[in-house]
Amino acid sequence: MICGFILAAGEGQRLRPLTELIPKALCPVGNVPLLDRALARLAGLGLTEVAVNAAYLSEQIVRHVGDRAHLSVEPDGPLGTSGGVERLKPWIDGRGVLVGNADAYLADPAREPGKDIAALLDGWSGDTVRMLTKPCRDGESGGFSGLRFAGFSLIPWRYVRDLPAGDGSLVRTVWRPAEAAGELELVPYEGLYIDTGTPADYLRANLHAANGGSLIDPSAHIDGPVHESVIGPRAHIRGRVTRSVVLADAEVAETEALTDVIRGPGGLTMPGR
Repeated sequence: MICGFILAAGEGQRLRPLTELIPKALCPVGNVPLLDRALARLAGLGLTEVAVNAAYLSEQIVRHVGDRAHLSVEPDGPLGTSGGVERLKPWIDGRGVLVGNADAYLADPAREPGKDIAALLDGWSGDTVRMLTKPCRDGESGGFSGLRFAGFSLIPWRYVRDLPAGDGSLVRTVWRPAEAAGELELVPYEGLYIDTGTPADYLRANLHAANGGSLIDPSAHIDGPVHESVIGPRAHIRGRVTRSVVLADAEVAETEALTDVIRGPGGLTMPGR
């Protein structure tokens, strides 16, 4: 039996100052919070037992998730990827666990919606660690046999059972030990994977979700030209917006022309290039 776990406790330091207002897991891509995309992905696999952890701005995560998943709040700050899983041992309780990063943007048009990570489960013996992977980029180090992690990993109970308590990384406590033991299976992912941790990658994911056009929330007020952009709820556009993200309740003045930026409420503006 397999359960799911979405890691949503991180501070998202590389996305500041946006993440001073909202946890990274709730930052929207294509007007859908990243966390909701991850939960939909697990639901598409038929997983009904799912957990989400929270630490930074945890009250926002807790309120957003509600009763849709089991919540694990880390009151003293994020415990890292390994520590977050270890804290859930009583809930995981002998099962394998499919662990995903909330900030992983995945898009695979060749599969049914929500089933783009199904290969991680196909034919799994229950004994090995599986990792979704993409080829390492030129000059990139720290991968696994020339491949890099692509947001999701499947971990058997015997690895979860032995996790140490406290802050830690799955790289050190699970993936590298499994690699050394010959128990790490690298599952190739043919679709698009973006770690949305930087402004440039966050903007890239949003523009991909817009698919060459614009995604405009029905509640937005559009009084200016919008090209290849994502416009969030209740945003008010008076000026020109091109290849940008305008988040909920943000405004673009008539005298402004935004290109390749992220605009948040209160005039917050982050370059995305």
